[in-house]
Amino acid sequence: MDNGPETQKLEPDSPPCDGTAGTRLHAVLARIAGAAFAAARDPAEVVLLAVSKTFGAAAVRDMAACGQCEFGENYVQEALEKQAALRDLPLVWHFIGPIQSNKTRAIAENFSWVHSVDRLRIAERLSAQRPPDLPPLQVCIEVNVSGEASKGGAAPAELPLLASAVAALPGLQLRGLMAIPAPTANETAQRAAFRRVREQLDDLRAHGHALDTLSMGMSDDLEAAILEGATLVRIGTALFGKRNGSG
Repeated sequence: MDNGPETQKLEPDSPPCDGTAGTRLHAVLARIAGAAFAAARDPAEVVLLAVSKTFGAAAVRDMAACGQCEFGENYVQEALEKQAALRDLPLVWHFIGPIQSNKTRAIAENFSWVHSVDRLRIAERLSAQRPPDLPPLQVCIEVNVSGEASKGGAAPAELPLLASAVAALPGLQLRGLMAIPAPTANETAQRAAFRRVREQLDDLRAHGHALDTLSMGMSDDLEAAILEGATLVRIGTALFGKRNGSG
């Protein structure tokens, strides 16, 4: 499978760089490695996405100096400002937030990945607005695995038709599924939700889709996600600290 933009996977035993960023990065990589070993998986199978929303370009630069190159953003304008300030770095930008129709052009033009496609109209706009000189936009369909009315994401029953339609669009490459289950501190419940997402991916594969990405797991539940097959974990607080406000 064409991986689109080249990605860097950090080795979990890489020595941390100096400072808080290095200490936090090393701790998260150790958690990823521990969960992967518990699942009898290679830690290199799990990509770490540093979620840098609400943290400035300086924080991203510090984390990049420690070897992290994949960063996730939720807000388009904030992300564009950071991208402009960090153009000297070989970073891979992922859009992971809700997508408004009037923001699709900026997303299509400035990101390598989009994790939060949840309806065909948004996918069609991203496809039409992806510049032809750029590689295909790597996309995941967001699934509302817990059925929460307050969250975006396609209903599980919608996935077969939506995946087929998205996969057929030019300028996009469908890579897999993304999910944000309802928060819980119970590991059994965490694993059950992530297992449902993996089973949905397996079902799409069984129907002919060549998918390789399960974007699931955050600071409080990355171990459960990896045990259930996550290939990419989206980590913010454990890397950057607590956010101010509701962001």
